[in-house]
Amino acid sequence: MGKPTGFMEVNRRDRNYQPVGARVVNYQEFVIPLTEADVRQQGSRCMDCGIPFCHQGCPVNNIIPDWNDLIYRGDWQAALAVLHSTNNFPEFTGRICPAPCEASCTLNIDDQPVTIKTIECAIIDRAWAEGWITPQVPERRTGKRVAVVGSGPAGLATAQQLARAGHQVSLFEKADRIGGLLRYGIPDFKLDKRLIDRRMAQMRTEGVEFHTNAHIGVKIPVSQLRAEYDALVLAGGSEQPRDLPVPGRELTGVHFAMDFLRGNSKRVQGSPVAEADFISAQGKHVVVIGGGDTGSDCIGTSNRHGAIAVTQIEILPRPPEKENKGLTWPHWPNRFRTSSSQEEGATRMWNIATDSFIGSDGRVTGVNYHLVEWQQDASGRWQMRDVPNSAGVLQADLVLLAMGFVHPVHNGMLAELRDTAGLELDARGNVKGDTEGANAYHTSVEGVFAAGDMRRGQSLVVWAIREGRQCARAVDEWLMGRSNLPR
Repeated sequence: MGKPTGFMEVNRRDRNYQPVGARVVNYQEFVIPLTEADVRQQGSRCMDCGIPFCHQGCPVNNIIPDWNDLIYRGDWQAALAVLHSTNNFPEFTGRICPAPCEASCTLNIDDQPVTIKTIECAIIDRAWAEGWITPQVPERRTGKRVAVVGSGPAGLATAQQLARAGHQVSLFEKADRIGGLLRYGIPDFKLDKRLIDRRMAQMRTEGVEFHTNAHIGVKIPVSQLRAEYDALVLAGGSEQPRDLPVPGRELTGVHFAMDFLRGNSKRVQGSPVAEADFISAQGKHVVVIGGGDTGSDCIGTSNRHGAIAVTQIEILPRPPEKENKGLTWPHWPNRFRTSSSQEEGATRMWNIATDSFIGSDGRVTGVNYHLVEWQQDASGRWQMRDVPNSAGVLQADLVLLAMGFVHPVHNGMLAELRDTAGLELDARGNVKGDTEGANAYHTSVEGVFAAGDMRRGQSLVVWAIREGRQCARAVDEWLMGRSNLPR
């Protein structure tokens, strides 16, 4: 603990944003970093708690007090080593993670947690700028070959760890560029894609081979990978969107959110996009159904297109402004939050249930809705009931369904493995596999492993990185009988 009184002397200070008017005219990142002096001061606020609850809050178990102290003392390279010991890609999490570690910080009891996410991002950004990050090429090769399907954060983490263990790793991606939803699902204004490209350059030197436009189970049979590789890792994510089968769903202008985001990101990044695959919000009244991160990304993208108005509706009630710390801390609280995209302009509505979509000449023109209420029954379960005489209509030229994802896409790879090898799915439709014990990350098929959203369901990037790292260790142990890779 570098400065025992730091948390009493230094107020919490976080990164700022560029003004709304300046940032909605482009797709560049708009976060304004803290100065080095400010970052070091923020590091001094860490109390190095006897029980560091931030470790529990962080899915990759970042050793947060250690690198906070090192930053306060000015030892940035040592801080980088500590940060990289648990997280392969802190430049991703330092930008798009919701920071459950800060919710678990002891200082959050008083709503003044250490700016952990900002410090993490400052460490990794400086490391890249100073040239401290170099490939970690293994001293020896094992001769074992591993195929990883899916190049999102779980697949990338798995591939990098296995390559560093000396295995020959091939990473397969169905899209034309590497990155999964990091590449095309998260808008460029939240994550500059050059961050992915420079990690790819590092991983290539470490021995990872990248294969794009390689849709396993569609263009390339899974049986081919199982025959050519010693182990196979399924890290394809959870991409089956939750639909809303109400009258009018077939109208032109009603789209899944990811189709909207993917086409836009491809155009921004210079990838070829057919005109039919690009969905524009320019000059339209946009209704976004779903209150999560994907819905927020739709708002930011719609505003950059030049939408007339954006309305976001959510079936759940409006969260409280402030959580009850005695009931929630150190866990992630349900409380009211406003994202940077929502700040840029959107009307937000809660307790809204969609009845139907209405249209004219085959195109959507509005959303019929009614209000709902949520009440707890005798067993404590929340029950939804309709509010009488509460019907309304929202004008809509474009409706974006952003209600989350239900499970991985079953057609193709998973269907082939199910039919030919008996791959088992869990009750939610995810690939079945445990995270502990001798069979951690194994599927029901010998030599086939699963990690990330494809195994656990829709989740955070930081959880995908954790599972990728742990899966890599499980694969290494299965291939070699033991592993020196960290968990």
